[in-house]
Amino acid sequence: MAFYRDQVYPKLVTVLGNPRPLQLLRQRMIPSAEGAVLELGFGSGVNLAYYDPHRIDRLYAVEPNKGMIAVAERHPRRKAFDLRFLDLPGERIPLPDNSIDTVVSTFTLCTIAGIEEAMMGIARILKRNGRLIFIENTVSPEGPVKRWQKFWAPVLNRIFVGLDLTKDICSAIQAGNLKLDEVETGYLAAFPKSWAHCCWGIATANKRDA
Repeated sequence: MAFYRDQVYPKLVTVLGNPRPLQLLRQRMIPSAEGAVLELGFGSGVNLAYYDPHRIDRLYAVEPNKGMIAVAERHPRRKAFDLRFLDLPGERIPLPDNSIDTVVSTFTLCTIAGIEEAMMGIARILKRNGRLIFIENTVSPEGPVKRWQKFWAPVLNRIFVGLDLTKDICSAIQAGNLKLDEVETGYLAAFPKSWAHCCWGIATANKRDA
């Protein structure tokens, strides 16, 4: 399993992880990240192609997979950013309170087993009015599709190292003391619909004045 996780899986994600519909979503959403940025599940560094280096002061990356980090370090835009890897799971974020302007998560919240703890960590580190930019697999509202999601969940959980198609991501974000400012849902591919139902948007840290 370690060989698959560290050697095979990074190559699989590099080849399959950025189809055309997802490229368009990244182009639309990722460039608005600014200030001190934390990306959860940095993976192979695919979002480096979409960040605006002139808007980012520092980029923190949570990525526990050493094989992914090795791929990301070779990314053509790696040197355009002050990039610092935080080699810990997404549930535990080793950054101070109120220190981050933007958190980015693309297909990471849907893989984290302890999503409640992860959301509390995101709310903790975000500054007042700090933003979470997210693109995630999420549970479908359609009964037949939802049943197929439950069917495929165990298989895809193993292939994509933790992916859970049955998570209600928007509800988890709101339960984590963040306010959904923008959200859209839809199928990024016509088939299989059970693999392709996603949500994307922006949430704001719900913090009161001191």
